Amino acid sequence: MDATQIDEEWREAIELLIEDLVRRDAAARTRRAYTVDLEQFAEWAIAQGVGPAEVDPKGVRRYVARLSKLGAAPSTSARKLAAVRALFASQREHGKIAENPADLVGTPRRPTHLPRVLSAPEAAGLLDAIPAGTPLELRDRAMFELAYACGLRAEELVTLREVDVDWDGEQLRVEGKGRKTRFVPMGEPAMKAMEAYRGKARTALTNPSMPSQVLFLSKTGRALGTSDVRRRLRMWSARAGAVAERAGGAVSPHALRHSFATHLLDGGADLRAIQEMLGHASVSSTQIYTRVESARLKSAYARSHPRA
Repeated sequence: MDATQIDEEWREAIELLIEDLVRRDAAARTRRAYTVDLEQFAEWAIAQGVGPAEVDPKGVRRYVARLSKLGAAPSTSARKLAAVRALFASQREHGKIAENPADLVGTPRRPTHLPRVLSAPEAAGLLDAIPAGTPLELRDRAMFELAYACGLRAEELVTLREVDVDWDGEQLRVEGKGRKTRFVPMGEPAMKAMEAYRGKARTALTNPSMPSQVLFLSKTGRALGTSDVRRRLRMWSARAGAVAERAGGAVSPHALRHSFATHLLDGGADLRAIQEMLGHASVSSTQIYTRVESARLKSAYARSHPRA
């Protein structure tokens, strides 16, 4: 959006929120996303002839309804509404308005999609299908063993540093969403794959002219991107053939993360422990795995019970 389309009043309101986010150490990507969403909201509000202090709950509802009419998915509308709430929360904190008009607006309902989950044998089959010959194969084997062993997001994988691995304690330091740090046990297969990568592959991938602190390196010695991680996992899942077919298509890093959580639940781990290892801010985010378990049990019942 052209910044000149936003008048000074709205520009100041948005910049005030961004300053608040900087003080809270919000990620740069989060700040950029809020800016884009709020500039769109400001442009709409200006067309309605209202400034930040004049927006009321009815106006926010009209904006959300407009998003839906334009074809925005409920998740997109919910994200944009969250940005609007944050904007007016900032205005209220700084004494610009008395009440947050977005607080009275319900969040659009998002369809519930149960995460794709591999069975334990399928996950093992996929990981075991990755060879350990070349430096890139050793890197991929270590990277995806770690993703499954620790329930990592793709972005967490590519930002890991060498110093984040506690070899003696057999655990991993992970900086997740909101710059929140957590420690996750690694497990023996992941440890072995990581040791093989460290001992035989990482030095071969290191570019002496630009050494990197990042744990997993590209073939040119640079940090990987999340698209690289997804592409390599798609390749290995396609080569695993039957595993990918049973999983309903190519496996994603998030499928490994979901499988990690579901298998912990199957093994008797409590939700609070799983929440901590996943880095969820609220246990409500973790409770989706109880629905996965429920769906699995219902499927087994339907297949097995004579009067199902």
